[in-house]
Amino acid sequence: MSSVLSIPPAAPAQAAAHFAARLSFETDVSDVHADLEARAPGVVVIDSRNTQAWEQGHLPGAVHLPTAEIAARAPSLIDPAAVVVTYCWGPGCNGATRAALAFATLGYRVKEMIGGYEYWVREGFPVETAEGRHARRVDDLTALSSGIACDC
Repeated sequence: MSSVLSIPPAAPAQAAAHFAARLSFETDVSDVHADLEARAPGVVVIDSRNTQAWEQGHLPGAVHLPTAEIAARAPSLIDPAAVVVTYCWGPGCNGATRAALAFATLGYRVKEMIGGYEYWVREGFPVETAEGRHARRVDDLTALSSGIACDC
């Protein structure tokens, strides 16, 4: 018997609704990078980590707003018409999810950047620190070593 088929797959219409819903809640580091590079209007990227993490490195163009401060500070900092993209450390951390919940509770449209800061760095995208902007070598377990997008 097939392990994969031990639970039957959903009907195509159900699967389409499920995957469309997931994409309405999530985005990935490659798409966020493309939007930041293009200065896409209406998208605000939020780093929800603490100050020490922000100073260690953050996405260029991101706004630093720790999760605990979102309720008090977001209304005066973030345009309510913007789509907010939250990120935290990475897949082992639910900080971006908590931040997304805080923004949604305030009435913002929001997506979580899956992979977080970890996958941003592993895919070779630049980070900013007090010393300036720099990038690490692409991790070929997460992206093409050539640095060319995989077009997935």
